[in-house]
Order: sequence, then structure tokens, then C-alpha cells
Amino acid sequence: MIEWERTPKLRSPVLVTAFEGWNDAGEAATDSIDHIRQLWDTELLGELEPDDYYDFQVTRPHIRIDDVRRSITWPTTRFYLSRGPDRDFVLVHGIEPNMRWRAFCADILEVAQDLEVELVVNLGALLADVPHTRPIPLTGFASAPELIADLGLDQSGYEGPTGIVGVLQHACDASGIPAVSLWAAVPHYVSQSPCPKATLAMISRLEDVTGTQIPPGDLPDESAAWQRGVEEMAEEDEEIREYVERLERARDSEDMTATSGDAIAAEFERYLRRRNS
Repeated sequence: MIEWERTPKLRSPVLVTAFEGWNDAGEAATDSIDHIRQLWDTELLGELEPDDYYDFQVTRPHIRIDDVRRSITWPTTRFYLSRGPDRDFVLVHGIEPNMRWRAFCADILEVAQDLEVELVVNLGALLADVPHTRPIPLTGFASAPELIADLGLDQSGYEGPTGIVGVLQHACDASGIPAVSLWAAVPHYVSQSPCPKATLAMISRLEDVTGTQIPPGDLPDESAAWQRGVEEMAEEDEEIREYVERLERARDSEDMTATSGDAIAAEFERYLRRRNS
């Protein structure tokens, strides 16, 4: 059940989701949501009833003290409205639910339908064998052929365990709601949060998908500082340094293979879309 603050009138709305937990390596997905919330005028629209989806012995509430008053913040999923320059973003910042995943997705789809969103973008981040010295790999997936063609996305061939991002993407596809998933690959040997380099890559790709410029703010400086810190750590540990060098060779070999005429053409088309947006 959704508890609404109010239902607004929106401009070409896009709904963007991110969930803490299994789908959020380095907090790259949820930090992307927080970046947009801080960037534009943002208001709380509503939240899901937490008793429906969370086991409070697993995902515990937090006590806060403001002056002398005590309050409890319950784990839940909240909906925010951020007013972008040319369209509105409905931001969904939540925690992966402990139970009733299908009903949870149905509630989010109800919001998407009630607000007549034009696109759902599900953000996720995973730990991977990638070097911190190279650009963060960012992969976009969709099922609809027109989205794959228009946005330069891939058809996912993954089989195996999934999180709420995968389940929500499937629910969108089954309901006929246009949806894409964006996944950032975070170096697993520096998995502690935050990872601003991955957040910056996510924001950049989100620009492409939504056709809306999202200023990076302090993320480039934070990303550079993060990389310097990881490099200092690697220099002090010979085993990590050698491991990173192996990852670099593997990544550079993959990049050389990917630099085909089709790949260059696809990248150029993405550049033109961003310049004309």
C-alpha cells in the first residue's frame, strides 16, 4: 500500500529506481538517486507501507534523537519528485524487500501507471573483475527492440540468481511498460562504499537514456580523489598491484576487440543524441 503526500502534474516523467543491498555495489545506484535529489528541486511524494515488505529483524529500524525527542525511521521505499530542466524525474529510493517481491513490484508499477511515466530506468551495481584505472563498465539492458535500437542497449542473456532490479525489470516488460536497466561494474577489490567513479558513470549513461543533461557536480573531483586513494593502496601491496596489472591487460585486450566500425558508429550516434537533446 502506498501512502501519498500528493499526486502531482508531471512533464514527460521518467521513473528511476535504485535499491540498497544486493543490487547496489559501492552504493553506486542509490548514490545516483541521491545526486539527482540534491541537484534539482525535490519533494517527497509518498512511501510504501514498510510492514508489507520488510522483516524488521533483518532490516532494522533506526532510532534518531533530534534535540531531546526520539523518533524511529522505518526501512521502506520512498518516492520523490525532482524537477529537471525539461522533464520530471520520479525517483524511487528503497531497500531490497525481504518478502512479497511480486506485490512490491506491482505497487511500483501502479505508481508508474498512475503518474503516466514514459520510461522506467532501473539502476544497479555489481562487483566485478575490473580495474579501477580504466573507465567503469556500464551496461544497459532492455527487452523492447525499439529501446535496444534507439538507446544502444543490449538484450540481456543472463541466467541465474537475481535481485529486485531483475524482478522489477521483468515485471515492467510483462506489463508493457517501457523499461531499461543500467548496471555499473565496481572493482571488487575496493568494494567499500562509496564509489563516486561508478556513480559518475551511471549519471552519464542516465543522461543518454533520458535525453536530459544531469550536471555532475562534485562527482568528477570525488572520482579523481577515489582513484588516487585506490592507487596509493595498490602501490603499498604488491599482490594487489600485480592483480590490477592483469586486469588492465585483460580489459585493454577486450577494448581493442570492441573497437570495430559498428562500435564507433554506435558511440557517435550516442554523442549526437546527447548534443541535440
